[in-house]
Amino acid sequence: IEQTTHFGANVTREYNWKTGCAVEATLSVIGGRWKPILICRLLDGHKRFGELCRLAPNATQRMITLLEADGIISRHVFPEVPPRVEYEITDYGRTLAPIIKSMQKWGKTFKEQQLAGEEACDNNVPAQKSRSKKIAGSGAARASM
Repeated sequence: IEQTTHFGANVTREYNWKTGCAVEATLSVIGGRWKPILICRLLDGHKRFGELCRLAPNATQRMITLLEADGIISRHVFPEVPPRVEYEITDYGRTLAPIIKSMQKWGKTFKEQQLAGEEACDNNVPAQKSRSKKIAGSGAARASM
């Protein structure tokens, strides 16, 4: 476990920099459900805090702060009343673009396979059971992701 301070934020990681593997090091920075989504959204351009929250509703200020502490994103505070804060990906953060784009491509393929599999199952199941399955939300939940 490592405790460091970056740009005023305390960052605690369960990672041993001497013996941990490189994939583990990457995941220590971008791991979790919402950090890659935040990075992906910021690859499209700078965003205000509220906009980021709408694009990734369960992301927290802490996640944003950790990405900032790791040099992946930057925070710009404009001297206005009320204060305006914008976040953008840094040049260093842009080096993650190929990883994020690969995740997008893989996820799209996986999603298509899952939906095709559900459709195939739905076509082979009597209508009443197929309808019950859809009502339960198994297909709807995946389709909305």
